[in-house]
Amino acid sequence: MTMQTLFKQLLLCALLLNTSSTWAASSQQPATFGHGANHNTGLIGKVDLVIVNKSQASMHLMRDGKVLRRYTIAMGDRPTGHKLQEGDQRTPEGRYILDYKKADSAYYRAIHISYPNEEDRLRAAALGIDPGGQIMIHGQNPNSSLTPDEAQRLNWTDGCIALKNHEIDELWQAIETGTPIEIWP
Repeated sequence: MTMQTLFKQLLLCALLLNTSSTWAASSQQPATFGHGANHNTGLIGKVDLVIVNKSQASMHLMRDGKVLRRYTIAMGDRPTGHKLQEGDQRTPEGRYILDYKKADSAYYRAIHISYPNEEDRLRAAALGIDPGGQIMIHGQNPNSSLTPDEAQRLNWTDGCIALKNHEIDELWQAIETGTPIEIWP
């Protein structure tokens, strides 16, 4: 085994251990989850954090530690596990930034998630793979024959996070570019 291979394996182990301890420390949900969070319509003002809980297929819009809205989401075909590489059909896990909005998305509207972050790029480099990119929160597939409610019960994206169109409209108004997003397992 070469020194470079050994270094890559040690770096990968360190990254995976760091990710595991980060998730263990943040695995408790805020007490506000499940209390008053619903699908009300109307303006909610600006949010300071978006939390996605993949295992619950949910998105929470937060301000000052309180849930303002809760949405049911659709993800990629393989929702369990962190996105490692281009084409793996997984939604990333970690802390990112909602860094730009795309009004002319093929899926109604889209908000870009800053994946891959530095940790994702280091992990991919250690594994010798392409981490992929272009992970978005977006609306519905205009070519689908499913109703919006039917589509939200399926994981139909390539790793993105899908909302109903009226929900992406609400999110669009509620976030500023630079709003953080946490994606939990």
